[in-house]
Amino acid sequence: MPATPTDITIHPVSGALGAEITGVDLSSLNDADFETVHQALLNHEVIFVRDQQLTPTQLVAFASRFGELDVHPIVNAMDGHPEVVRAWKPAGESASFGTGWHSDNSFFECPSLGTVLYGVVIPQYGGDTLFASMGRAYEQLSDTMKAWLEGMTAVHSAAAAYDPKTTGKDKYEGKAAITYRFSETIYEEVEHPVARTHPETGRKSLFVNQMFTQRIVGLERAESAALLSFLYDHCSKLDFTCRFRWQPGSVAVWDNRCVQHYALDDYQEFERDMHRVTIQGDRPG
Repeated sequence: MPATPTDITIHPVSGALGAEITGVDLSSLNDADFETVHQALLNHEVIFVRDQQLTPTQLVAFASRFGELDVHPIVNAMDGHPEVVRAWKPAGESASFGTGWHSDNSFFECPSLGTVLYGVVIPQYGGDTLFASMGRAYEQLSDTMKAWLEGMTAVHSAAAAYDPKTTGKDKYEGKAAITYRFSETIYEEVEHPVARTHPETGRKSLFVNQMFTQRIVGLERAESAALLSFLYDHCSKLDFTCRFRWQPGSVAVWDNRCVQHYALDDYQEFERDMHRVTIQGDRPG
């Protein structure tokens, strides 16, 4: 792909989604270069930038270029930076954050528009992140299935992921690497379309995920479970995915409106330290 006048290059990493960007310093983007990065995100759904050096303040400043930032109602933030979650896994422990297909914060009334994740300490091997295009997944459904899903809504909730009765009390008692604070938000339920329309690109995508989607409205329990099981299997087909190998200083930015991701837990012997910021979104339509 030809370079822009500022020598920014954009290299697709798979046929489904994802592109690696070179020639940028995310801590000091001018408006034109940021617009190039923003457009690359819309075009490729997830973008990767390596060799960055970002303080938490600089990470927040970059993410804020996309919009207002979330403050997570359950997961505790980094001291002095309420928008930054430190996703730290000590050596010798299993990962317990993001290890399943999901769209960040889909249980919010206005789910997160996007996520910025910065790699600080990276294992020697393992710990890759998988991404899946929900636009591709929707497009590969039959016309009959698309018509059936039109107007259908699903209930999203944090209960399965964050309820202290099922996730263990260590995180709520400050005895884990990532800690939580209790909030009634855990049990709140919100309805979102099963297939949503991207507000900037106009592209349709599936919007259900195994971590936060509870059931489909208007179906019997067994019917809902069967349809969701089909959609989950469909969404995670390898043809819709790309895989990112982290390095220290790597940054990934993904669009939660049309992308799911999965953090692999295959590096138990190594430490991993990541800084995560999510960007406020709007109500799916």
